[in-house]
Amino acid sequence: MTHILALDQGTTSSRALLFDGDLRPVRIAQEEFPQIFPASGWVEHDPEAIWATTLATAKRALYGLAPEEVAALGITNQRETTLVWDRETGRPVHNAIVWQDRRTAPLCETLSQEGWGETVADRTGLLLDPYFSGTKLAWILENVDGARGAAQAGRLLFGTVDSFLIWRLTEGRVHATDATNAARTMLYDVRQGRWDEDLCQRLGIPLRMLPEVRDCAGDFGTTTLLGGRLSIRGVAGDQQAATIGQACFRPGMMKSTYGTGCFALLNTGADFVRSKNRLLTTIAYKLDGQVTYALEGSIFVAGAVVQWLRDGLHLVRSAAETQGLAESADPAQEVVMVPAFTGLGAPYWDAEARGAIFGLTRATGPAELARAALESVAFQTRDLWEAMRRDWPGATKAVLRVDGGMTASDWTMQRVADLLGAPVDRPEVRETTALGAAWLAGYAAGVAPGPEGFSERWALERRFTPQMEEGERTRRLALWDDAVRRTLR
Repeated sequence: MTHILALDQGTTSSRALLFDGDLRPVRIAQEEFPQIFPASGWVEHDPEAIWATTLATAKRALYGLAPEEVAALGITNQRETTLVWDRETGRPVHNAIVWQDRRTAPLCETLSQEGWGETVADRTGLLLDPYFSGTKLAWILENVDGARGAAQAGRLLFGTVDSFLIWRLTEGRVHATDATNAARTMLYDVRQGRWDEDLCQRLGIPLRMLPEVRDCAGDFGTTTLLGGRLSIRGVAGDQQAATIGQACFRPGMMKSTYGTGCFALLNTGADFVRSKNRLLTTIAYKLDGQVTYALEGSIFVAGAVVQWLRDGLHLVRSAAETQGLAESADPAQEVVMVPAFTGLGAPYWDAEARGAIFGLTRATGPAELARAALESVAFQTRDLWEAMRRDWPGATKAVLRVDGGMTASDWTMQRVADLLGAPVDRPEVRETTALGAAWLAGYAAGVAPGPEGFSERWALERRFTPQMEEGERTRRLALWDDAVRRTLR
């Protein structure tokens, strides 16, 4: 058995990556699917499109391989996206409600007024927000005809995307999730390791709807839909899978994934750290029965700011052009961009904040705007970094490991290192999300090394070390802090 298959089910596409025995990607298949926007602030997916694209890409990635050449299958997925389906037929009762969806904001406000915010934070580690799955599930039960009665009768099942795929792949034999996905539902007590009856009761959610929660490297059944029998042995939400793929197994290690947005996770080991800076406390992974916790911070706009320069302002034809522009920008100009297109994430959590650009002059041009856009990502990373350092002393000597499409920009990664005043490490294998799922599956199947051995295999492609003088760093951070203060509502 020389290969491991990883299914990476994301927000805009489904991907399947085949890894060899050295955990290097050798084949990638990808297929996009449409986004559905029924109303302002609502975002949905067709569950059948998720399933069809996942199945199609998996078959393409496996083409030409005999079943005995594949040791195991791992799954990583967009988190918080909510599905409900019929136990007997397997058919969803509604479109998947995507993690970006804000329709349950009124319910979250009601829960906050009732005093549930502290309970949610203490038990689940999360903020009371429509982002998470619990209120989405409550909305489906309340608004889909017959759903509540069917759920109470035991006919409906709930799951995040991983659970839905596992159910379909095993043809209804396994209804399960892993600890990292359960931790993102706002229904799971991450310290007790069980579904929270009080929260479920308040939201009107029957416990019998919920999947069994298993270790990330566990037994999630077998599938015969991809040719032969293939064991599903690893599952983790996408950001946790990237943390694993970056081999962040020691407390104090931190990774940041730069895609449309940015998600940073700091391994805090066995410590459940209640943030005082509006970060999330979550499960990094659960291996061999042991839970490792993390602090998580979210940046809503990272790569999306470059997309805006390209598609909104038409300043560039491709994202790659922004690096050259940033390098050529006039150093005397101090343009600062706060890309709060959809509010600001951690540590501010201000949904009403909106984007702004400060320091414009008649001499400001595309180069200065490109530099400000890229630098905004570095500034926001510094905000998360400092919040984590304030919350947990073990973060003071952290080295940041980075992945995601935006890390291809050397200029941006150097500016991140400069503004953090700390090293930034970019790995050789940048498909870290799928790599994490592949390692989990391989570890559970006994064909991949344990955490220590996997850490030794992690390979550095480039380390970015701080080059900016401390006085300049302090001055630029002050410009950013002032810009953010003037942006917040």
